[in-house]
Amino acid sequence: MTDVARKVQDDGRGRLATFALAVAFGFVFISRGVADTWMVSLLPIEQEFGATRQQTAGVYSTYMLVSGLSAPFAGLLLRRFGARVCYALGVALIAFAMLGAAHADGIVALYLCIGVLASIGIAAIGIVPASALIGGWFRQRVSVAMGAVYAGLGTGSLLLVPLAQWWIEWQGWRSTYAVMGWTVAVLIVLTLLLPWRRLDPAVPALNASSGASGDANASPSLTQAFRRPEFLGLMATFGLTGFSMYVVIVQVVPFLVESGYAPLTAATAFGLSGMLSVGGVILSGWLSDRFGLRPIALLSFACTYAGTLCLLGLSYAVSEWLLAAYVGIFGIAQGARGPIIATMSNRLFTGPAAAAIYGVIYATSNVGAGFGAWLSGYLHDLSGNYRIALIVAATGILLAAMPFTWQTAFRSPTPIRLPPA
Repeated sequence: MTDVARKVQDDGRGRLATFALAVAFGFVFISRGVADTWMVSLLPIEQEFGATRQQTAGVYSTYMLVSGLSAPFAGLLLRRFGARVCYALGVALIAFAMLGAAHADGIVALYLCIGVLASIGIAAIGIVPASALIGGWFRQRVSVAMGAVYAGLGTGSLLLVPLAQWWIEWQGWRSTYAVMGWTVAVLIVLTLLLPWRRLDPAVPALNASSGASGDANASPSLTQAFRRPEFLGLMATFGLTGFSMYVVIVQVVPFLVESGYAPLTAATAFGLSGMLSVGGVILSGWLSDRFGLRPIALLSFACTYAGTLCLLGLSYAVSEWLLAAYVGIFGIAQGARGPIIATMSNRLFTGPAAAAIYGVIYATSNVGAGFGAWLSGYLHDLSGNYRIALIVAATGILLAAMPFTWQTAFRSPTPIRLPPA
């Protein structure tokens, strides 16, 4: 092949890789933005149905649990039927769920629409399929690419949550869900028209992205990974992080409203925190390359802990300084652990089971988040305030950081190789 032909081929692959990254980002943006609108729908739904905080928080808890448990099946659907079917089915389920929620006659219907149907659809277009979609295109820089995709989570919250709050105040929560449903329904056609055959990489995502060499048989299987302290450490970290974050996140908007802030101000603070998470993801990737994964992970945990304490302070007295400190400190660290843990998993587990191993780690985060979302509502109803929940969240963050302090493999992660049988 001539130099000119090789350059044309490389340029073509570069454009496709960028387009694949943009597609993955777009779907992650939709998935998180649609899901997080529940935060601003929670109070008006409580008022209309006379529901308790535990019941409404339970809807989001169910969503997190089901989406986490659905993530491995989304990967299987992607592998078996391709990206076109996986993404189109996910978008269709989300549209159907939003339209169903708009006509809900009680809280049980919202558990079915938001908690189950929407969560399955969101898993089908979320971070696990995105990993598979872009991994083959970014073999040497998967951490940077994953950071960009994770930035879609914060961007979705930033733009869609305040927009949903504005629409709720104008037309009500039912109209908001109807508009979201029909908008997402239009995206079904666009999803089917995307050039999925060209976007599908030739090499499986996490396997190829590791860039590791060596005998694949020496790499741990999923079953063998369960006996590895590195795998258990990542599960514990991600599970406790998801739990602690969603004890806080699912209650931030109602907490601020009950503390005396206007609903739009509360939604904007939530959105700004999500916006800062976009910068936090990008910054954590750059800092991790410069200083290592472990110190940046510990720094992110410290920021989350401090931000949670700011909210605890707000439960005693309204303070614009504490609110600004929460938004800045908590927000900058909000999405930082995702790319760090994905990169850590990629470096430690590089064989054929790498995708399955990361899928289980990711699912652990959602299961923890689901339990945290439910517990936040339960503790609010039990105590009548948010202080116990915030103390539990702060404790959980400290425990989540522990594996990064005692697990020696996290200091300089290298591929795990098992001895010959």
